[in-house]
Amino acid sequence: MRLIIFSPRMAKAIFSSPFRPSPRNFSTVCRKPISGANFSFSVVFHRESSASMFMPARSVSALRALSYMQGRSGLQLSKCLSSISSPAASTLDWNDAVSGSEVDNRVAMEELEEEDDEIGDAPNTSIPVRAFFFSTSVDLRSLVEQNKQSFIPPSSRMTNYVVFRFGDLKPDPNGSGSSLGGNDCCYMVVFQYGSIVLFNVRDHEVDGYLKVVERHASGLLPEMRKDEYEVREKPTLNTWMEGGLDYIMLQYLNIDGIRTIGSVLGQSIALDYYVRQVDGMVAEFTDINRGMEKTGTFTMERKKLFQLVGKANSNLADVILKLGLFERSDIAWKDAKYAQIWEYLRDEFELTQRFASLDFKLKFVEHNIRFLQEIMQNRKSDFLEWLIIILIGAEILISVYDIAHKSSITSL
Repeated sequence: MRLIIFSPRMAKAIFSSPFRPSPRNFSTVCRKPISGANFSFSVVFHRESSASMFMPARSVSALRALSYMQGRSGLQLSKCLSSISSPAASTLDWNDAVSGSEVDNRVAMEELEEEDDEIGDAPNTSIPVRAFFFSTSVDLRSLVEQNKQSFIPPSSRMTNYVVFRFGDLKPDPNGSGSSLGGNDCCYMVVFQYGSIVLFNVRDHEVDGYLKVVERHASGLLPEMRKDEYEVREKPTLNTWMEGGLDYIMLQYLNIDGIRTIGSVLGQSIALDYYVRQVDGMVAEFTDINRGMEKTGTFTMERKKLFQLVGKANSNLADVILKLGLFERSDIAWKDAKYAQIWEYLRDEFELTQRFASLDFKLKFVEHNIRFLQEIMQNRKSDFLEWLIIILIGAEILISVYDIAHKSSITSL
């Protein structure tokens, strides 16, 4: 690239050196976009009435060179001739005058663009996370006994889950010591209420880990529930964490992060199962109400109604007691960083809103159960009343017959 500069005293400066801006930065200077342009420069120039002047021998952009020249009195850029090796090899001419404020503004814009490019180019690692719910109970003690070599001792008082690590964890060059990025190591978090959360497990290996837990599970479900999420590691992230659509980005993922993320995903996938159970009860009562609307009556055995009562009560108890939906994680209590992750994921998966919806549906079921119980009780009361009336009537008939029989005997 060659820049020809003319001063009021007809001094001339020629610029040449290696400079590699991005195409959009070069288009900012020349006002004509060029794709694939690669060039760089350093600056050397002089005036007839003074000693030679030079720019420091370092890598600078074209805009910064222009800013440097603009700050020197007596220099004015009048023409820029560029010979650039690019796919569309061309020569650009620029004859517009450039003011100092315009150059300064463009320099500031270029610096921001360079910073964005540096952040955008920073490497990040994607870690797949899969959550499953296929049983209502898991014997954690027997599971730990058979997998002692992979068991990670707990760091808190929480006893409703265990964590296993499979594979060797390579040391992290960034210093975190436990990053999953680029490792074959994987983690499995198993909860007593039946949820399993897998970190960094390949698709073809999922069934093998689930079978390890299935041997110690009870109350297997006819259909397994599953969900997927993603954790991204980015050591150059300015903040500790950053949320996104179906993913969370962290500076690094360690065992405390795995426990925190796993606890929320385990609750979410289990809550989804209980919500569907309650939805089934709501649909059943809806059908009964529609039948009553058409016929004015309903047919249901008392045993079936009691089963629905027990199912509704057990679902609510499991959500509150087993899932610990309103119990804060001990790790989140101790460290604000993990509290931030815990709160963000609870908002992301809408645990509070989903429980409120579940509670509303259970109240609807409870109202219908109470209504049907009252109808059944009234039916039973009506039956007993009619039975009493029949018995009284029979007694009266017997008494009348007895009186008539005695009268006939007396008359004889």
